[in-house]
Amino acid sequence: MNDRARSGAAFAAAIHDEDAAKFAALRENMIERQLVRRGIDDPGVLMAMRSVPREEFVRANLREFAYEDAPLPIEAGQTISQPYIVALMAQAARIRAGDRVLEIGAGSGYAAAVIAAIGAQVFAIERHAELAELARDRFARLGYANIELRVGDGSVGWPEAAPFDVILAAAGGPSVPALLLRQLVTGGRLVMPVGDTQGSQRLLKLTATGQDNYESEDLGPVAFVPLIGKHGWSTSDARTPSPALDDGNDTDDHDEASILASIREAAVPLPEFDDPAFGRAFDDFAAARVILLGEASHGTSEFYLARAAITRRLIEAHGFNIVAVEADWPDAAAIDRHVRLKPARDDEAPAFQRFPTWMWRNAEVAGFVEWLRRHNSGRDPALRAGFYGLDLYSLNRSIRAVIDYLEGVDPEAARIARHRYGCLTPWAKAPAEYGHLALNAGYGMCERQVTDTLRALLERRLEYAAHDGESFLDAAQNARLVRNAEAYYRAMYYGTAESWNLRDTHMFETLQQLLAARGTDAKAVVWAHNSHIGDARHTEMGWTRGELNIGQLCREHFGEQAVSIGFGTHAGTVAAADDWDAPMQVMQVQPSLTGSYERLFHDAGHARCLCDLRAGRTGRLHERLARSRLERFIGVIYRPDSERLSHYAEAVLPRQFDALVWFDVTRAVDALPAPGRSGGVPDTWPFGL
Repeated sequence: MNDRARSGAAFAAAIHDEDAAKFAALRENMIERQLVRRGIDDPGVLMAMRSVPREEFVRANLREFAYEDAPLPIEAGQTISQPYIVALMAQAARIRAGDRVLEIGAGSGYAAAVIAAIGAQVFAIERHAELAELARDRFARLGYANIELRVGDGSVGWPEAAPFDVILAAAGGPSVPALLLRQLVTGGRLVMPVGDTQGSQRLLKLTATGQDNYESEDLGPVAFVPLIGKHGWSTSDARTPSPALDDGNDTDDHDEASILASIREAAVPLPEFDDPAFGRAFDDFAAARVILLGEASHGTSEFYLARAAITRRLIEAHGFNIVAVEADWPDAAAIDRHVRLKPARDDEAPAFQRFPTWMWRNAEVAGFVEWLRRHNSGRDPALRAGFYGLDLYSLNRSIRAVIDYLEGVDPEAARIARHRYGCLTPWAKAPAEYGHLALNAGYGMCERQVTDTLRALLERRLEYAAHDGESFLDAAQNARLVRNAEAYYRAMYYGTAESWNLRDTHMFETLQQLLAARGTDAKAVVWAHNSHIGDARHTEMGWTRGELNIGQLCREHFGEQAVSIGFGTHAGTVAAADDWDAPMQVMQVQPSLTGSYERLFHDAGHARCLCDLRAGRTGRLHERLARSRLERFIGVIYRPDSERLSHYAEAVLPRQFDALVWFDVTRAVDALPAPGRSGGVPDTWPFGL
């Protein structure tokens, strides 16, 4: 070998070692955050999950996502299961070395490799020959000799290899096939998703206690690909039962022609935003106490303009007096003082300087804010509609606001609060670093201090509120935000669901505080992303990740007095970044994917419309859409090159939302300049330009 060849080989080996080290670290992080923190404690399962390189079981272009807390797409239109689900099923089945295990739906081969690493003999069945061939290659290359894999109908099992100690099905059927149960030994365990649709599956564990006797345990909601076969779903439509298992539903309810006809029949065309008829189109929802208005991205002009038009109508004609937005409390408080004609605070920093600035610092929001100020002008101060933030990212500003308030009403309490908050001060501008340190230390170092500050403030509620009730509400909410933010930044390192759930619970509790403060007649409009305001119980968020959201909490608390209205688009442009803290770009939105809800509404042919999705309101639209499909979610980050993975998730739209506002082609928001740059906005504008 010449020197150049040796140099190339050495470089390749170094790159390989670097990749291996990187994936080993990601794998260890996955074990701690996604598995151990969620209760996976079986030593054999953890050992196997630690030893199997998941990056070898995904497409090459998705290797960087191999240890994400989510399923990933693989060949043949299938998915590799979320790591937690693989571990949960293996732990529930109590797999031990020497067990004979039947796996139905081998897919990429990852779960079979995990079972084999435990020491079991694996018999795996895969319906797709393409996947089976790829899996066999992986088993051979990685040295898994205790796996037999064949192509076939998993719903009939593997009778000639039976009986089995364990049967695991990575695909969901309408029921557990009796033929599979008969292939278990006495004491054997079967774990399988079961449900009428992909959106309503439950993970069941059955233990054979004797001949034709089984104990059943429900392990919770999940979302799996359908089990296709003689004893599962038909091959013609994975979401329609085969004739032998017909559930009595009309089979034409879910064909595309029927769905498109129902959308066209139900759709109410919408005029321009400045036409009063636009807002009047939503009068049928105005009896609710809380109306949640979504957005399919944080950077689409039409979504902001539509929410503004709807909210103007709700305020003018229906008495709504709270606009609560997915924004930080102190930033929104500056806007609230402006719209309710209250004096600005001394040395108040411009609002909305934190990434992503364009989410609220845009011309669309500016226009609504100025309208709200004009509307409130001349009205009794007690009747003026306010603008409030629900989010909890403003740790530093909220600490400052609490101390400033206490300096004015109780200097000694301010001294104590300053000392307590001193625990967080080193991390106030980089709170994620505090969360990482607290995780490594094994406890919340500042939890007691921030809780004591809030408790002390609330204990003197009557005394403080007597000076200025609204100022006390602001200070108390900032103290509550600091308490919850401290917990949030610790939860960031526990896994996705914990931090997400804490954040949305905080938003819901903030909404409750606002309604209570504004009195029994208070009515609120919420502006937040679809992922927050659509009921999480009917999305992949809830099925596979255990996440809740403010939309779900509002439905559970307010019942029919809460209405969620989602927004959608097919194509156009959007304001977004390609990474966190990266510059904003105006990006082209890819046309919606075939098989998605967005593609259905695009194919229905309306440029802009409102569809009431509630059962019994518009023909059979609710029923015809009530099957799980892909739905697009674009946040402040947009990555068109990995759009299916990064921006689509399964959902059941008419259960997620009460209505959908559709704009077929949309454009990016008109972002305003950052503080200090010219922009043509009046000096009185609270963004502080």
